[in-house]
Amino acid sequence: MKKMFGVIGDPIAHSMSPAMHNDLFQLHGIDASYLPFHVSNDDLESAVKGLKALGASGFNVTIPHKTEIIPYLDGIDPLAEAIGAVNTVKNEGGLFIGYNTDGPGFVKGLESHAADLLSRSALIIGAGGAARAIYFSMAKAGFKHIDICNRTPNKAEELVNACPYKVDSKVLDYDSAERNLGNYQLLVQTTSIGMHPDIDSVPLSTNNIAQHSFVSDIIYNPLQTKLLKEASVKGASTQNGIEMFVYQGALAFEKWTGIFPDTEKMKANVLRHLGGYTC
Repeated sequence: MKKMFGVIGDPIAHSMSPAMHNDLFQLHGIDASYLPFHVSNDDLESAVKGLKALGASGFNVTIPHKTEIIPYLDGIDPLAEAIGAVNTVKNEGGLFIGYNTDGPGFVKGLESHAADLLSRSALIIGAGGAARAIYFSMAKAGFKHIDICNRTPNKAEELVNACPYKVDSKVLDYDSAERNLGNYQLLVQTTSIGMHPDIDSVPLSTNNIAQHSFVSDIIYNPLQTKLLKEASVKGASTQNGIEMFVYQGALAFEKWTGIFPDTEKMKANVLRHLGGYTC
């Protein structure tokens, strides 16, 4: 019997997840389909009940439902519960269990570049939902030192205080972060600053960046933000948001099928689909 998977969100037409997962099902000879479902906030509870009634094997959750969906699930993984957001749901014996693969996907993408990243001093820019998933996941993975800078330090303080995993952290405002940028070997940009169409903006100055640092920006439109361009000129290695997207998808696919897919093939597929509307 053909299995059904999907993604719910509002909007949803732009999602690349159907192309990514349907390609994986075909590649691995799995009789399944992955469909996009446009679901408004008002219809979220009904949509979850409908997916369960249809026997959906699993689905992804995107903006704006990652937090709001939690009360409608039968259970939630501890990391997703700590983050307060679900992006992957698995049907486990008729029960919908929520997971967060965004943060772990980001960490997996980092690990693919350097084995010593856990020992590097890291700075996260931003304190929103993406920062929370990434910060908690990095702390859970064993990163020793992660500072956070945000325009409103109180929000970053709340993030540090809420983290259930042991990690050495302090909060900086943007001016302090810019002055002390040379102290960090890993810089993680989690805000929307620099995203199309605002491609000429950077969250902070890279003047003091360490020459051999690693800079990751979770934005992938454009593929290379102004921050990454400036960091590259300064001698830093860089990474855009494609790998976080690919690895979160790979981890979701693994939860549903038990197979961890070829992420390089996934990345090539995503880049083909992105080509039409990146800057």
